[in-house]
Amino acid sequence: MRHGSIPGSRGRVRPVTLLGDPVLHAACEEATDFGPELARLVEDMFATMYAARGVGLAANQVGVALRVFVYDCPDDDEVRHLGHVVNPRLVEADGVVLRGPEGCLSLPGLEAGTERYDHAVVEGFNADGEPVRVHGTGWFARCLQHEYDHLEGGLYVDRLSGWRRHRVMRQAARAPWGG
Repeated sequence: MRHGSIPGSRGRVRPVTLLGDPVLHAACEEATDFGPELARLVEDMFATMYAARGVGLAANQVGVALRVFVYDCPDDDEVRHLGHVVNPRLVEADGVVLRGPEGCLSLPGLEAGTERYDHAVVEGFNADGEPVRVHGTGWFARCLQHEYDHLEGGLYVDRLSGWRRHRVMRQAARAPWGG
């Protein structure tokens, strides 16, 4: 990410944690060291996200309980948004609530209609400790809210109820990677 490099090109692909792993169900700790280790984590997260063909990835999805996420996600107008946020705060989630298909690299192959706001703003820092403010609309707003939820110890299935939740949990239990 520094000096115009392609995010993740110097990273290594890490295993993705799956539904049921305790690291996915606990709030992550704030990052306090903005040094080479954090930069390496961000690079590895990009490499992992791309290898898994995702549009976002939180640190706890690679087993690291730090408040960091990466994204490479289009909005509804097909504008590409690429970056990362360290110690994010979801400062706005508003607008119209839309139910749309949502999946997760920690529940591979599954998705369900999940309600999200169509506008979100996240504030935090980059890996160098510089402040960032990220605005998202449409699909990208969904991505920001999804990744933020991960850092709070939540998954999109936690937002589901009734038959939608039951169906996804049944599919997860039957999946080759499931319990």
